[in-house]
Amino acid sequence: MRRTLFTEEHEALRATAKEFLARHVIPHQDEFIENRGLPREFWLEAGKQGLLGLHIPDEWGGGGSEDYRYGVVVAEEFSKVSASISSCFGIHGSVCAPYLVELTTDEQKERWLPRFCTGELVCAIAMTEPSGGSDLAALKTHAVRDGDDWILNGSKTFITNGYSADLVIVAARTDPSKGARGITLFGVETGMEGFTRGRKLDKVGQTESDTAELFFQDVRVPDALRIGEEGQGFISMMERLVQERVGAALANIAHAAQILDETIEYVKQRKAFGQSVGSFQHNKFKVAELKTKVDVTQAFVDKCIVLFAEGQLTSAEAAEAKWWSAQVQNDVLDECVQLYGGYGYMNEYRVARAWRDARVTKIWAGSNEIMKELIGRDLGL
Repeated sequence: MRRTLFTEEHEALRATAKEFLARHVIPHQDEFIENRGLPREFWLEAGKQGLLGLHIPDEWGGGGSEDYRYGVVVAEEFSKVSASISSCFGIHGSVCAPYLVELTTDEQKERWLPRFCTGELVCAIAMTEPSGGSDLAALKTHAVRDGDDWILNGSKTFITNGYSADLVIVAARTDPSKGARGITLFGVETGMEGFTRGRKLDKVGQTESDTAELFFQDVRVPDALRIGEEGQGFISMMERLVQERVGAALANIAHAAQILDETIEYVKQRKAFGQSVGSFQHNKFKVAELKTKVDVTQAFVDKCIVLFAEGQLTSAEAAEAKWWSAQVQNDVLDECVQLYGGYGYMNEYRVARAWRDARVTKIWAGSNEIMKELIGRDLGL
């Protein structure tokens, strides 16, 4: 189905992203998988191509675009190549960027944003804790004021870019008596005494991303590195989760659509019993169902993209897009593995890696069950 939300300028940027991926990512994917992370060269090259700071004001070294769709086309192309690499890239350029642009002081912008745009500074955000999961209001990492500093203690887990990040946006409790309104955000930098990282976590999928545990033991964080107002951290996170969830949705469906296209070509070519596998009526009907699911989901996600770009997408709508796209993605890829037969279970086939990579999308950015809870509450239930 023809999409109508992009202009020639958007497609020109898409071409740039494709060229970057063809030169600097696709030839090196096996290396990224082996190392369970992306090398600094990846980030520096992305910075040279202007892909990291699309929505960062030009005065701080970014592209200065206020058009959300430019980030969308780049995210889609990354997702087509690898859901894992897309997640690393998205955490830095899409999830963390709004915090650093909208909540920071000029001094903080000068400290972080120019290097954020060049790839010299890689960013992560640390919300999730070992015992908390999706319940951000219950986090236990805490910071106590000590003069002009804060003393930070606690731990985080499942942090994408956590092993390699130079800057981590950390959510910590600063006033236990105020519940969700007692949470504050801090910028924790590599090299701060007491800030350590655990192992790269051994995940089922998303192999190219360095997902890590983070530990904070009496880390002295200057108040000058507090991000946003004291006690406003939870609200700041909730306000920006809409963007994170629509970003997850567009990545989910781009990933599924690409693998489905490759699967369709595969079943056209593979022969069994003297004819192409795709010509069997069951398989033909199955592919027709998958294609329809992807197209319908794409149309809904595109509408969400437009609404978000106009500042009109609600939290409940973003939750709908996130959970539905993740479910469709997983359903489609599971069927694609089946259509490949035994080869679909081999790691050297993209469909197998895509299937493993996709499973987490029903869990992260708020589990699908939490998304349904949010939607139900919005309906007054």
